[in-house]
Amino acid sequence: MERVAERAVLVLNENYEPLHICTARRAVVLIGRGKAEVLEHDEALPLRTTDQAFPVPSVIRLVYLIRRPRPHRKLTRKEIFQRDRYTCQYCGKESRDLTLDHVVPRIRGGRHTWENLVSACRQCNHRKGSKSPEEARMRLAKQPEIPRSTPYYIVYHYIDVRIEWRKFIPEGELAALA
Repeated sequence: MERVAERAVLVLNENYEPLHICTARRAVVLIGRGKAEVLEHDEALPLRTTDQAFPVPSVIRLVYLIRRPRPHRKLTRKEIFQRDRYTCQYCGKESRDLTLDHVVPRIRGGRHTWENLVSACRQCNHRKGSKSPEEARMRLAKQPEIPRSTPYYIVYHYIDVRIEWRKFIPEGELAALA
């Protein structure tokens, strides 16, 4: 069971753009110091200290603007699987048990880049081996590409569970996350 103090809280910039996800404990500290305001409360149990109980925030907004560069998505297994929506790009099977496949195999000069990596189930990856998709007579569901990087991608993991966060995400971004 998740501890109340460790619950995820969406932190918005002054302009309502997502900055990051923090713990409920950190959110209460920011609110207590006057650096943030609560926009949504969580329905979980209250956060208790020795002599007080605080309603757990779910979404907070900083009272000042933080300027920062646009986030860049790192090339990781997890990010590739998320881009491909945990679906094998050869057979279309949805699974959490996926492997990474180099479309142009590394042994043939393929690079370890966004445009050359796809999610593949173990059977398809084994079947393709060190061949090109054409040689293996396999078709890609879609060409791999660098995913669009917006501040909203940080909420991707939580959007299905934390429904109260949806109202702070523009419709176009929700469609891209879905």
